[in-house]
Amino acid sequence: MRRRLFLARLPATARIAAAVVAFLWIVAAVSPLFADRARSIRLEERLQPPSAAHPFGTDDLGRDLLARVVAATPISLAIGLVAAGVSLGIGFAVGATAGYFGGAVDLVLSRVIEVMLCFPVLFLLLALAAFLPPSPATVIAAIGFTTWAGDARYARAEVLKIRELDYTRAARAMGASTPRILVRHLLPNALPPLIVSAAFGVGWAILAEAALSFLGVGLPAPAVSWGGILSSAPHWIEEAWWLALFPGIALFLTVAAYNLLAEGLRAVTSEGGRSA
Repeated sequence: MRRRLFLARLPATARIAAAVVAFLWIVAAVSPLFADRARSIRLEERLQPPSAAHPFGTDDLGRDLLARVVAATPISLAIGLVAAGVSLGIGFAVGATAGYFGGAVDLVLSRVIEVMLCFPVLFLLLALAAFLPPSPATVIAAIGFTTWAGDARYARAEVLKIRELDYTRAARAMGASTPRILVRHLLPNALPPLIVSAAFGVGWAILAEAALSFLGVGLPAPAVSWGGILSSAPHWIEEAWWLALFPGIALFLTVAAYNLLAEGLRAVTSEGGRSA
């Protein structure tokens, strides 16, 4: 019943976005069926335009582009989700610590957060990815360790409000340890805005991975992502426009869906906060 009420409160755009995200994960689940076709090299069919046999056309090695876009879906989605999770974990730890302890701890950590927010994230990402060995773990770590400051800012603001509430004071008076208070009391109540931030973070992480792979410092072969597919498009843009169009559409729809879903979640959580 609560789930139905929650879905009913979501704006129509957010419900459509949720349906798109669900569809993308279904595509990711069936992507192994396309793996062989995505790897099959047929030079005699290279750079074929979209047709009944190849709805998205073929690339410069004759591989079916539809199969490659589908095969890249789970990698792009998983990296986005895990990287956003890493960012959220670091952000909550830093922001909650700053907000809960206050004083000098808050002063120092707040300055660290501000410095991280001032850094050009893409340049920092490129520097980390260039100096670390290429792998999915490297991409996830680079994204997670460069984007946590936004989550930390949200976590700090929420914990500053929650730490003075009656149930938090009661837990401290009963002798509950700081980690227990943070996990059992502060985290559940600070979670709604952090979930919104994480939803935005998934879209950003997918886009960041695509940028790294496009620039050649992302996932190593034979792993394939939408950014990796796009990396070959500039070489053939005049005669094979489909190489950029279809993976670009997949990337755009995914990032837009996560952002619209995050906007809807923010609207719902804001309404909940006002009604409380």
